[in-house]
Order: sequence, then structure tokens, then C-alpha cells
Amino acid sequence: MSAAPKRSGAIRKSKKGPSVGTGGYGRKALEGKGPTPKAEDRTYHKAFKNKELAERSAAKRGGSPARGGSSAPRGRSTGGRSKNSEELVTGRNSVVEALRAGIPAKALYVGIRIDVDERVREVLKIAAERSIPVMETGKPELDRMTDEAIHQGLVLQVPPYNYADALETVNATISKFKKGHVKNAPLFIALDGITDPRNLGAIIRSASAFNAHAVIVPERRSVGMTASAWKTSAGAAVRVPVTRAPNLTATLKGIKEAGVFVIGLDGEGDVSLPDLALATDPLCIVVGSEGKGLSRLVRENCDLIVSIPINSNMESLNASMAVGITLYEVSRKRSV
Repeated sequence: MSAAPKRSGAIRKSKKGPSVGTGGYGRKALEGKGPTPKAEDRTYHKAFKNKELAERSAAKRGGSPARGGSSAPRGRSTGGRSKNSEELVTGRNSVVEALRAGIPAKALYVGIRIDVDERVREVLKIAAERSIPVMETGKPELDRMTDEAIHQGLVLQVPPYNYADALETVNATISKFKKGHVKNAPLFIALDGITDPRNLGAIIRSASAFNAHAVIVPERRSVGMTASAWKTSAGAAVRVPVTRAPNLTATLKGIKEAGVFVIGLDGEGDVSLPDLALATDPLCIVVGSEGKGLSRLVRENCDLIVSIPINSNMESLNASMAVGITLYEVSRKRSV
């Protein structure tokens, strides 16, 4: 019995008679070349150029671009970010106000073919004066950078704050004071459980107004120097250093050993603020959160708990307001 002849496809029957098929080759041709590549992978597309720009920018910083080729990390100027992260200030009003306040900036991203108004002109003028790198960026890229936040074509990248060590700063200030290089007795403010960056910014502003030498924040479960804190400080953060304490309780013990009196602010204090006799000595003022107040261990490591006399109908004061009042009273006593 002879073998069947080889053929390229099956025989199809039709009105015109039998015909030989393609053996599946026709079906494969109809499948096409696969899915369309992403815009950022097409060399002729604008998104590809933005991706290349982002990668070059990230390479210069020694980092890697975020999802979608973004050269800046995602996030908004709302706080709650890790101490080494960078923030983004988005929107025309926010960016122009941030630059007016002197917030340090790493880069300014401006939308391609942005509708230029007075705010944009001022932003570009300040950026030029401060030598802030300006990068023209497409809207899709800005959307990815900001997690679809309303950016209006302007995004400001804020670098991480460079915190000094709290205890080293205290010891250095004490040493300068003893040598006569610091005129006023050392004055520090420590925050216990403060999480609102606007409170931190307002405290820094008061610290600058009343000649405090540093603000101390714990490394964990505490507010840090966010764009919001910079903005609220109205530029005072340039003059008053914000320092970090790995452990606030241990740091307070070290501060006391350095010859600084530690006083805590609380509504049920041992002494009323007007009667504070330690105002002219080296001093560290500790303030807790408005709700919880001073933590137990922090309270135990204070030399004195001081209360601010207020109307009995008012349960407590905002942390930044309490610090401002205390600093004023200390300054007044020191000037007498």
C-alpha cells in the first residue's frame, strides 16, 4: 500500500470544488506582531525622551528612577515620610509659596508648553536666582511623579533634611557658651510625640524669635522636617537647626549631665511659669502632644514640670503656642 502524498494543508470542499489549505500559516499571519509597545518604550515618542531624562537625572544622584521612569520619588508635601526620603511640592500656589519661604529645593519640574501666568514667572525667576535645576517634563510624567495629584504643571523636589545629632549639638553649644562664644545661656526645645509638621514649623519660628539654639525631635514616632514644616517656619529653619535624638529619654539624661536643666510643660505642673526661677540658666524645654502630653519616661527625666496659667474653661494649649509663651517668658526673665 503506497504512502499518502505530502501536502501543505487539508483539502477543503466548496461549491467551486476541493482546494488545499495553508496548513495554519494564514492564521498565524492574522495574529499580527503582538501588543503595541508602551509609549515610553517607543524611541520616537515624547514619553521615551522623558524616561531617558529621568534615568540620567537618577544616575547623577546615584539613585534609580521610580515607577514609570520618574526621576523624582512619589508623594506630596504632607509629612509622614521616612527621614531619608524626598518630597514633592505640587501646584502653582504651593510651589511659589514654598520658594518664597526659602525651602531648599533640589529640582523644579515644569510642564511642557505650560500656560505661563504670574506665579509661573515668579517661580522661574526664583529658581534662576537660586540656581535650582529646571527640567521641562511632559504631563504624563508629572502625573506619575505625583501619583495623579493636581500639579498644574509645576512640581518642586525637596531634598531630605540633614539632621545634626542632638546631644553633640547640645555639648558643642555648652562648650561655646563656657568659652564666651555664645552670648545667651543655651536654650533648647525638645518635642515629645509631636506629629504635626505645622506645629514643628511654628515652634522653629518661635525658637528663632527668642534666640533658642536648637530644636530636638526623636528619631521615631515624631514629626520631621517636611516641606510643610519648612513653609510654616517662614524661613526660620535656616537659622535654627533641627536635631535628631535616637532615644529622647537617653538624650535628656545626657543633656542634664551636660549641665542643662530640663523642664517639661504640663497643665498640672509643679510650678507656674511666671514663678520659674531657672529661666536664666541653660535650659531645655520639653513639650508633649496636645492630647497625650508628656510620656511617662520623659516626665520622669525632667528636673521640673511647669504649667502655664490659663482660663479654667480651656483644657490645654496647642504645643506650638505653649512653647511660644514659655520662650517669651524665659526671654523676658533673661532680659531683666
